Amino acid sequence: MTSGSRVAIIPARGGSKRIPRKNIRDFCGKPMIAWSIEAAQASGCFERVVVSTDDAEIAEVAKKYGAEVPFMRPAELSDDYAGTLPVIRHAVDWLIQHGEHIEYACCVYATAPFIAKEDLQRGFSLMQQQSSDYAFSVTSYAFPIQRAICITPTGRVAMFSPEHFNTRSQDLEEAWHDAGQFYWGTAKAWREEKMIFAEGSVPIKLPCYRVQDIDTPEDWIRAEWMFQTQTK
Repeated sequence: MTSGSRVAIIPARGGSKRIPRKNIRDFCGKPMIAWSIEAAQASGCFERVVVSTDDAEIAEVAKKYGAEVPFMRPAELSDDYAGTLPVIRHAVDWLIQHGEHIEYACCVYATAPFIAKEDLQRGFSLMQQQSSDYAFSVTSYAFPIQRAICITPTGRVAMFSPEHFNTRSQDLEEAWHDAGQFYWGTAKAWREEKMIFAEGSVPIKLPCYRVQDIDTPEDWIRAEWMFQTQTK
């Protein structure tokens, strides 16, 4: 049986509100999306690097840095509520319908300047070894989540898990969260929209200093500081 291709799919819609034009705004000398495109290319994991976007300007920038934009994403998958699973499923379905025999697809976020080719390679290798549906990047919480507090409606505080008030931090189970960089998956898993945060997935652990969500202007400034420190 002939094996199928491996495709990187970078979702990048044009409607970012908190940081306008976030996907193509200059980040440390390049449009933000360029870092993801170049990491995918440098990994050697993919036959194709495809950008899924609804925005003509993003499409032009993506093509300038060597990605393909073979289709424009439909409007119903480009609003504030469009999730990753249906967006990647649409891209995989479109490519298959147009002659591509895909075996694996990797969603690479457009706002992931810390993504490393080695992590993409590790993700693919581990997914194959363990025959999993997905492999995705994770990092540990900086503080034990069992000791988290909330602010009540009256402006006071309460613990989410008060039974752990006296538990030593070193005795609490370490917790992890999605690092928001990439999600390897089989074409079958994407097309069936299988849940990613589930037993069928394996984690690719990243150090905290290479992980930063970029959703607000403050996040952007922090990410630039972190990036410049690591690339000096």
